[in-house]
Amino acid sequence: MMIRRWTKWLAKIVQIVACVAIIVGCAGTVPDGQKEVGMLAEHSPIAGGEAKILQSWQGDYPVAHLDLLPENQREQPVGYIGDAETFEAVWSAFKPGEAVRKIDFRVELVLFVRNTQFYNTVRIGKVKVKNGVAEVLAMETMSAMPIEDKVAMSLVVVSRQGITGIQAPDEVIPVNDNR
Repeated sequence: MMIRRWTKWLAKIVQIVACVAIIVGCAGTVPDGQKEVGMLAEHSPIAGGEAKILQSWQGDYPVAHLDLLPENQREQPVGYIGDAETFEAVWSAFKPGEAVRKIDFRVELVLFVRNTQFYNTVRIGKVKVKNGVAEVLAMETMSAMPIEDKVAMSLVVVSRQGITGIQAPDEVIPVNDNR
């Protein structure tokens, strides 16, 4: 009983340390005078090289439904959903029983991160955009729990404007205009 409590507290401490590390690591600024290539006007949804997160959700996603993710992104820890049909299928597995959220895919994208090796709670905190490529920055707890029947997943909605690709670990996933 005491070990279980200690393990829960240790997990909470690791989460807090990970959050602080991510926040401190993501707090960098662009030096004065340096312009991002392709920078948009001040009223743009991408300000200072960062896409504004419009909506956000976290939770467990069943491994049995990973096939609902876009085909070329099923093995990736990060990706995007760019059409209502795919989003509806993913949402129904992600949040069964909840009404599908309305997303205007003509002007918005849904970005996701998920576990690929171990089950860890994950949350997208920031989306940086440079030269049209979105880099999703996420916080993740650290565990050695194997993935069995579920993975943790985080979804966010951002504007499509100015985003032409999503940075994955080994490649840039091109954002298709298949709205």
